[in-house]
Amino acid sequence: MPYSCCFSLPADIISTVEFNHTGELLATGDKGGRVVIFQRNEPCSQGEYNVYSTFQSHEPEFDYLKSLEIEEKINKIKWLPQQNAAHSLLSTNDKTIKLWKISERDKRPEGYNLKDEEGKLKDLSTVTSLQVPVLKPMDLMVEVSPRRIFSNGHTYHVNSISVNSDCETYMSADDLRINLWHLAITDRSFNIVDIKPANMEDLTEVITAAEFHPYHCNLFVYSSSKGSLRLCDMRASALCDKHCKLYEEPEDPSNRSFFSEIISSVSDVKFSHSGRYMLTRDYLTVKVWDLNMETKPIETYQVHDYLRSKLCSLYENDCIFDKFECAWNGSDSVIMTGAYNNFFRMFDRNTKRDVTLEASRESSKPRAVLKPRRVCVGGKRRKDDISVDSLDFTKKILHTAWHPTENIIAIAATNNLYIFQDKVNSDMH
Repeated sequence: MPYSCCFSLPADIISTVEFNHTGELLATGDKGGRVVIFQRNEPCSQGEYNVYSTFQSHEPEFDYLKSLEIEEKINKIKWLPQQNAAHSLLSTNDKTIKLWKISERDKRPEGYNLKDEEGKLKDLSTVTSLQVPVLKPMDLMVEVSPRRIFSNGHTYHVNSISVNSDCETYMSADDLRINLWHLAITDRSFNIVDIKPANMEDLTEVITAAEFHPYHCNLFVYSSSKGSLRLCDMRASALCDKHCKLYEEPEDPSNRSFFSEIISSVSDVKFSHSGRYMLTRDYLTVKVWDLNMETKPIETYQVHDYLRSKLCSLYENDCIFDKFECAWNGSDSVIMTGAYNNFFRMFDRNTKRDVTLEASRESSKPRAVLKPRRVCVGGKRRKDDISVDSLDFTKKILHTAWHPTENIIAIAATNNLYIFQDKVNSDMH
């Protein structure tokens, strides 16, 4: 997979990565509340992106009622399907969702009758003739403007936003509730899922992620910290506390341990482009579920099974709570997810081959080909193998995105964004 480009962003860590629906634009959000948008270069045969616009989306706030600081960190970004020349995206921190409009201006009006060149009103007694204003070319300017602010919808931290295929509504999920919003209405939302128990001591699971079906506007799925998925149909009832399907894999009693529940928590769920499958990520695996089969996943891929013996130390350093994302390629044939040591994994669903690749500055020379990496657990080591004991757990790839139609991927490694392009690695085919 030839390398395309690497951007070292400001010191704040990237917290989300998202391509728009055409793949022409790529947005990242970071812990400092900034959104950076990259635009693909012309001609489109090359997967090269340049910075298009940067803006401050969220600022740190303070909730005086609860004496809580609200971080500016961007949790999620979702692009809206493009309706006109401008682009729109939703960004959210823990509490507040904002709708932004991104537009271009390359002309400016000149020749006002009532204003001077600096925009100040003229003395009307000096206006002796009328002129027709004209549009003059100017350097391209990208303007970002806030269109809506959706606030006060969540008591707990927002972990997901998903735009509906009706292009009019979207949902936002926190630990215990999912709200449905209309894009034009900011002051109210409809609570469609509420799993908060009457007594918080009875709480046994939380919502970890939620997503709308790609083309059935009435269907959505949400995942839980217990490893289950619930498919809900908004036509069935206004409050979707009763799911229409529950996807759960029975636990193997021989693998039961103190860490079982923690590592089975689903950190991400994504519908396939076809809408037939769901992809989930838990701590050690990625799984593909068929919407028509609730009893078990149809495919399970081990991401880093060599860490199974290290769960105790990963619990002590809190890494076991890391929330890795997952992504489909445009044809739903290959899936991708991140790991530690700046490694990311790809699994070919057709050939059942997999590959481990590394996002690093050393391998980031233009047109360089990424070499597959291998982690060894004792025994014989090949020359380029890396021992499981020398993995760097501070370098983790939590956020990844795949171009909607082409083999271009975006990998966030702390404050570096890597964009890789071209054929999926030869080991995969």
